[in-house]
Amino acid sequence: MTFDPNGVGIANGNLFGFPVTEADADIVIIPVPWDATASYGKGTSDGPEAILTASTQLDFYHPKLENAYQTAVFMTPVSSEWKAINTKLCIEAITYIDFLENGGKLEENIDFQQTVAVISEAQHAMRENLRNRAKELLSQGKIVGVLGGEHSTPLGLMQAIDDLGQSFGILQIDAHADLRDAYEGFEQSHASIMFNALKNLKNLSKLVQVGIRDIAQSEVDLINSSNGKVSTFFDWEIKEGRYTGKTWAQQVDEIIEKLPQNVYVSFDIDGLSPELCPNTGTPVAGGFKLEEINYLLFKLAESGRKIVGFDLNEVAPGTDDDWDANVGARALWNLICSVEKNRRLLLNLC
Repeated sequence: MTFDPNGVGIANGNLFGFPVTEADADIVIIPVPWDATASYGKGTSDGPEAILTASTQLDFYHPKLENAYQTAVFMTPVSSEWKAINTKLCIEAITYIDFLENGGKLEENIDFQQTVAVISEAQHAMRENLRNRAKELLSQGKIVGVLGGEHSTPLGLMQAIDDLGQSFGILQIDAHADLRDAYEGFEQSHASIMFNALKNLKNLSKLVQVGIRDIAQSEVDLINSSNGKVSTFFDWEIKEGRYTGKTWAQQVDEIIEKLPQNVYVSFDIDGLSPELCPNTGTPVAGGFKLEEINYLLFKLAESGRKIVGFDLNEVAPGTDDDWDANVGARALWNLICSVEKNRRLLLNLC
C-alpha cells in the first residue's frame, strides 16, 4: 500500500488513515456504537467514532513491530442505524435505571419490564448481526476485532470464534470481573459479558482476568467454584507482589502461563488507571499504565500462542477534550500491532 508514515494523517474514513480496503485487510475491526445497558456513565457508544477521528493524529513507528505502518487493517463504517437505535433506547434505559436506584422493583412494574424486553431484543439482534458478519470475515482468513461501545458488545464475535470449533481462552484486561448473572435485568449486560462467555461458549477452556479491582461476592464465588477455569489476577494482588519484590515481567510470565494455545484478547479501557480514561463508563481507582498493558500484549504475541480475535471497549470521549479518544486510539494501535506481530511470527514473516 502507498502510505507516507512521516506525513500528515489523512482522514480517509479508515482507521489511522491507512489506504486499506476490507478485501485487502488482514485485520478487520467492526465498530459497535452501543451503551444501552451502561449503568453509571453513558458515552461509550461515541467511542468508535472518536477513536477513528483521533487515530490519524498518531505517529506510526512502533519499537516492537518493524514497518508497523504496513499493517493491513480496515475498520468497517460505524453503523448510523445502530447508533440511532442505541440513542433511543438509552433514553428509556436511563429512566429505568433511575427507577431501580430509587428502590423500584422491576417485577412490580409492567412498563419497565417492557423496556427491558425491548432493549434485550435489540441486543439479541445486534449480537446475531455481529456473529454472522464476523463468521463471514473469519471464513476469509481475516483476524477480526470489535471496537465498542460498552463491554457487552463483543459477545457476537466471541460466539463466531467459538463456532470455529477450536478450543480457546480469553485474556481479559479489566477493572471489573463482568461475571454477574444478568445485571439490572439485562442478561446481555456490560457487567455480564464474561458470565455469558462461560455459559455459552462451548469451546472456551480458560478465562484469565487481569487487573480486577471492583467485584461482587457472587463473582468471587463463581471464580472460586470454577475448578480453575477462571484465573483472576486481582489488582491488589499484583500491587502487593510488586511491593514485596516481584517484577511486572515475572507477573506477566505467570499470566501468560495460564493461557492456552489460542487466545482472544478482551481489553476494557477501565483496566487502565482512571487518569488515562476519566470519562469511561465505570472508572475505578488503581489499574495499569498503558505501557504495562503493551508489555503484556507483546509478550503474549511472542509466546508462540495464536491471537484469534480481540476487542477494545468502554472508551468514552469527554465533552471538553479528546483525551479519552487519544488514549483509546493509542491503546487500539498497540493492540493491533501486537496482533500483527503475532500474525507475522506465526507465518514466519519476521
